[in-house]
Amino acid sequence: MNSGRVTIRDVAEHAGVSVATVSKVLNDRYGVAAATVDRVREVIAELGYESSLVARSLRNQRTNVIGVLVWDIEPFSAELLKGAARAIRGTDYELVVYAGGGKGSGRLGWERRYLSRLSGTLIDGAVLVTPTVLDVDGGTPVVAVDPHSGRETVPTVDADNLQGGRLATEHLIALGHRRIGFLGRPPRDLESGPLREEGYRSALADAGLPLDPALIRVAGYDETDARNTVRELLTLPSPPTAIFAANDVSAISTIEVATSMGLRVPEDLSVIGFDNVPESMMSDPPLTTVEQPIQQMGLIAVEMLLDLLAGRDPAQRHVRLPTRLVPRSSCAPPK
Repeated sequence: MNSGRVTIRDVAEHAGVSVATVSKVLNDRYGVAAATVDRVREVIAELGYESSLVARSLRNQRTNVIGVLVWDIEPFSAELLKGAARAIRGTDYELVVYAGGGKGSGRLGWERRYLSRLSGTLIDGAVLVTPTVLDVDGGTPVVAVDPHSGRETVPTVDADNLQGGRLATEHLIALGHRRIGFLGRPPRDLESGPLREEGYRSALADAGLPLDPALIRVAGYDETDARNTVRELLTLPSPPTAIFAANDVSAISTIEVATSMGLRVPEDLSVIGFDNVPESMMSDPPLTTVEQPIQQMGLIAVEMLLDLLAGRDPAQRHVRLPTRLVPRSSCAPPK
């Protein structure tokens, strides 16, 4: 056997049978003695043989593989994958994760490019995580998690981002904060970003607090840009006493920038995030945040996709899960 990928010919040679016999065993066909079947399966396990996904798709018109397509592997998508993995337990499906690494230009429309590379020969269907658009073609069943916008025909799973934005802002208002900054995402990003900002704005309005446009900032995708944006907020002539960051990663960066500037969190600045990824518990201080059930979102998305692959309509085509406040140590009344 060569040192490369194990082939069906390698299995046949080690088992002392023909390639046709191995093929029959792999496809559960009749005409092979039970002892021979056992021997071939032993060799398959011993050599670690796996049939090519491309060959499997050509032979069966299916790969039994679900693709989870993400722009980058970051805390949100990593948590979602845990739920997706739970959903395929006990099924005949496997998961493959495809990510562009968050590099390069052309973020808008990445899901079209990814699907065109994988559909047909590598995956049977896909979960699109935080897609920017949903006008994807090609006939591959897809479910979108936390989408930007798209056709109503595409099943979606998201969280109540509007209510989550209100929860975060109302918590800071209840502590006595009146100058509350908002650190959002680029306008052409996900639907969740504008909804969290809308929750922030509506909570201020309901409390009778003025909206200061100078306190609303957009953090770019580059970490350096995001940190510079936080510094701009904190060096305003009248800086905020609290910042609501639209995701935990930005919130943790906000704490780090504030600390580097000699500010204490929460004594000098309160910080609240959104997502409740595991990293939020490990920040210094532990981050107060709004939780969206990320693992549950991944599990439900795969279950919906499994329904589509089985020719069934999901019980719900648009699922919205509740959010909740998780108080920790990064928020306190202003001085």
